[in-house]
Formats: sequence, C-alpha cells, structure tokens
Amino acid sequence: MCGISGFCSFDIDFKSRYGYWKNILIKMRESIYRRGNDTTGEYLEKNIGLSQTRLTIRDLYGGNQPIVRTVNGVEYAIIYNGEIYDAEPLKNDLISKGYVFETTTDTEIILYAYIEYGADSVKMLNGIFAYAIWNSGEKRLYLFRDRSGIKPLFYTIRHNMIVFASEIKALFEHPNISPEIDKNSLREIFGIGPARTEGMGVFRDIYEIKYGHYGIYDINGFRQIKYWELKSEKYTKSYEEAVDDVKYLVKTAVEYQMVSDVPVCSFLSGGVDSCIVTAIASNYLSKEGKTFNTFSFDFTGNDIYFKSNSFQPEQDRPYVDKMLDVFDVNHTYLECNEEELADYLYTSVDAKDLPGMADVDASMLYFCRLVKKHNKVTLTGECADEIFGGYPWFHREDFINADTFPWSINPEPRIDILNTETAEMLNIKEYIAMRYKKSLKEVPYLEGESEIERRRREISFLNLKWFMTTLLDRMDRASMYSGLEARVPYADHRIIEYMWNVPWEYKCHNGVVKGLLRDSAKGLLPDEILYRKKSPYPKTYNPAYERILKERVRNIMSSNNSPVVQFLNREHVNRLIENSSDYGKPWFGQLMASPQMLAYIIQVNYWMEKFGL
Repeated sequence: MCGISGFCSFDIDFKSRYGYWKNILIKMRESIYRRGNDTTGEYLEKNIGLSQTRLTIRDLYGGNQPIVRTVNGVEYAIIYNGEIYDAEPLKNDLISKGYVFETTTDTEIILYAYIEYGADSVKMLNGIFAYAIWNSGEKRLYLFRDRSGIKPLFYTIRHNMIVFASEIKALFEHPNISPEIDKNSLREIFGIGPARTEGMGVFRDIYEIKYGHYGIYDINGFRQIKYWELKSEKYTKSYEEAVDDVKYLVKTAVEYQMVSDVPVCSFLSGGVDSCIVTAIASNYLSKEGKTFNTFSFDFTGNDIYFKSNSFQPEQDRPYVDKMLDVFDVNHTYLECNEEELADYLYTSVDAKDLPGMADVDASMLYFCRLVKKHNKVTLTGECADEIFGGYPWFHREDFINADTFPWSINPEPRIDILNTETAEMLNIKEYIAMRYKKSLKEVPYLEGESEIERRRREISFLNLKWFMTTLLDRMDRASMYSGLEARVPYADHRIIEYMWNVPWEYKCHNGVVKGLLRDSAKGLLPDEILYRKKSPYPKTYNPAYERILKERVRNIMSSNNSPVVQFLNREHVNRLIENSSDYGKPWFGQLMASPQMLAYIIQVNYWMEKFGL
C-alpha cells in the first residue's frame, strides 16, 4: 500500500524549473506519508511529475516506485497504491510474451500488462487499486481506480494542469490549489454526509475518479471511461448450487488476500462476517504451521453501560470468546476510553480531510493505530451486509418503502440543527431527492421482476454505490493513516457480480438474515456464532463520553471564532446538549444517533478551522 500523487500539463516544461517542480512533488507525497513511508520516489519529465510514498508489503526491497520501463523506444512510468491478488497467472502470461521482470512486485506486472494489452488490462486485475501510468509515446496520463472504490484517487484541473493524489490534502500542496467550499459543499456536509456523492471531493472543484472507471488526460483534455458495471441477468441455479458457489467465492477471496511478504492478521468482531474471514484465514495459515493474529475492539465500560436496541441487540465480546474456544489464534482485546475517543474525532478529520462517521471513524482510527504495532496487513469483514443483504433496510417495510436513501430516511435531524437562513439556502430535502433520483436512473433493472424484487435491487444498488463506499472510505483512511493495509475479501468483484443476481429468497433463505452466506459457512463455524443476530460495529454507551461531547459543543457554540456556528440553530443545538439521548433513533446508518450528531458538529467545526473555510 502506498500514497501516490502527481501532475501533468502540456503547457509547461517541468524540466525547465526542475528543482521547483520536484520540490512540489516531494511536498505532495510528504503530506500523505502516513500511508507508508518505507521508501519514496519521484519521476519528473517535461510534461509529467509523479511521486510515491510506499508501505512495503510485497517485494520489500526491490519494489520501489515509480517504476519506469522502456519498451520499443517508448518510456512508461507507473505509481500504484493497492494489491493485486491473482497476479501470478498474469505474470506468467507476460513472461511467455517475452517480458523480463526485475522485481517480484505486482506494480511491475500491472505496468507490463498495460504495455501489452492497453488500458483494458485493468479488467484483468483482481484486487484493490488506484494507479497512474504515463505513456510518453502517446503523451497521455491514465488514472485507474478499482471496481468498488476501495482505494481513493482525487484530482482537480487548474490552468490546463491536472493534479491528482490518493488524498485531498496532497492536492493542497500544489501552489495553484487551495481549499474552498461552495453551496454544494455544504449540501454534501449537512445533507448527504458522512456519505459523499460519487466523484465529488466536497471541496470546490475537487473530484474523485469514479469506481470502476479510469481517467485519461492528454492534449485534448480529461475524460473518464467506465470499464466495469453490474449486469442484471436471470438467476437459474438451485439454492444448493448457490451455497456451493458462495462457499467457493468467499474461501478463494480470503485465501487470495493472504498473499503478502509480511504477516496478515484480521479484525475479529464476533459477528458472522469477520468470523468467517478469520476462520478461513486461520485454517489457511495452520496448514503452514503458523498462528493467525486477531484483534477485537470495544470500549471501556461497555459491559456496564451497553443499551440493547433494534439496531444493536447484543454485545460482541461473548462471541469473540466462543471463537477463541474453537480456533487456535493469537488474539488481542483492544479497548478505547471516552477521552481517547473524543480526542480522535479531530484526528479522524486529519486522516480523511473531511468530517466522517464521528466516533465510528474515530474509534476505527484509534484501533488501527494499535493493530499496526503488531501487523502491517489486516483482513476485515466489511461489505458483507451490503452484498448479502444484512442491513435492516433490506428487511423492514418502513425502510423498504421509504422513497429516499434507506440509511437516512428522515432528514429532519439534519435540517433541525441549521438556522433558517442556511436551511433555506441549502434546501437539503431537494438536494437529497435529486441525488437519490439520479442514482436510481443508473440501476440496471431486470425485466419481469416483481415490484418488491425491483425495490430490493434498487436498495442493493444504493448500498453498493453510497453506503458501502462510505465505509470503504472510512476503512482506507483509518488504516492507511496508521500505515496499516486493510483488505476487504467480501468486496471481491466476483462476489459482488455473482450476488447481484441472486434472488432475495436465497439471500434471506428461510427468513434468516444473510441466510445464504451463513449456510455457505456450515461446518466452518459453530452454529451459535453462525446464526447469531446481526450486530453492527461496536460503539460506546458510556455517559462520560456524551458529557465530553456536550461540553465541547458548548464551547463551540459560545465562541465567536467557531466557523460552524454561522450555519447552526443555536436553540436546537442547545436542546441537543441538554436533553438525554435516544440511541435507538439513528440519523445515519445504524450507529449515528444524537450523541453522534454532537460529535459530527465537532468534526465539521474542526474541519472548517483546519482548512480556513
């Protein structure tokens, strides 16, 4: 894993002021050094500048970037962030065509695949990636992003120059780019956030390569090309065949992602998704006589203060303990206290360059920092709920029938915190409706589906396009800010493509949430783990945390220098501070209730202060 950055212009000869432009490249990659700082490198030619900061996972000593190769008199250069899991067959194919490899890194495989097969070579890759390739013969820059948006790649175009990077902060190291916001920025923050419209970077004129796309920048300007999309087809297999297929796909996805030149660990929450991943990975390593490292997360005092609700019915710790009775893993319990959690609200904005999922982001960042002390690579159980239909909004009629994003069906809590002037200016409801309806136009419907199947297909699409990418964004920034590579087996595009066409009666077999996934893991896990009720990522219920939040929001509201206050309804925010919290009524997802609204206000205020907005 790495951080990549660079720029391209056909109006400037960068070599004429080599030292000046190289220094900018250095500043850009230094700003994202937390993504990996084991090695660094720059490439600067007449029209192109590339820089990279590297976290060494494969070919620890020989895979430094940028990698530059000359073939038939044309020079090619690549910088790359990611992992390709099925690289060996492609490498063998390229060797058979006469390519000679100087490294064992997958970066060189990607570059030679591009040289041999062109931009469509991206379709050959199974992995998580964002990479840039410069073709000196065509005088063309390519920017590629993986199918699910697991790895980020932002860009902007100013004065006929494209500037790009793994993270937004690196763009602001360029002398022509500074952080600015406009009305749509505020609509994203207060209406859509912590999600984000695909392709938008929230800051004015900051964009992101869309997932499943690649960008081309040349003398004719910039354009994006879609290379991957979901296709709806009638599913004809039996349930038993579906179980076998899912078992194979999940097992191979996990085993593919064990490829590494450093040890791999997993996040073991006690939920069925992470338990399946952990079990497969542990069995895989045990064949080599190795013990798998696992980590679970919780909050100080949650055994005392936990409050069961419809979204979070029970705690995870007992199920982690049950896993440890069955699997011989080296497990570490990690805890976060309320002071640390509140302090990391600010650090998570530093990591993401945007407000996020409040303490959900902050806690993940804190835990990733601790895991990094033991391992460089981890597997996670993210994305199973989006792909296999685990969330309440796949099952409850009030969510299914809501004509909006199902994880945020009531915009009123968002609007209530805004003052009248801001609410009228932003028109949050209209903005949400516009984004929602635009997304529905992209759904690849299947002719002849029932109304309820059609609606569940819509919800599945919205989850993949919006909610899953929000969680992947969170995971990338939290892990990479700590120099930890997080891999997501369930987001293997083969699984996504397969499950897209599996009927709901299979996904929720016999009325069991994620019944197909659970049945595919029979014999792998004890039934008491395999068929437990879904419980999402943990959060704190410690009242001390809420007291800290309230005090910090009071301080924000009482200061004339707090930038967020100009947009807020003081009376309503004061009621939030004074009233007791209802943890069972989230305004976003399953975890973000009124305490997280306070935490979000803290993050938005800090974000505005940090970037001078």
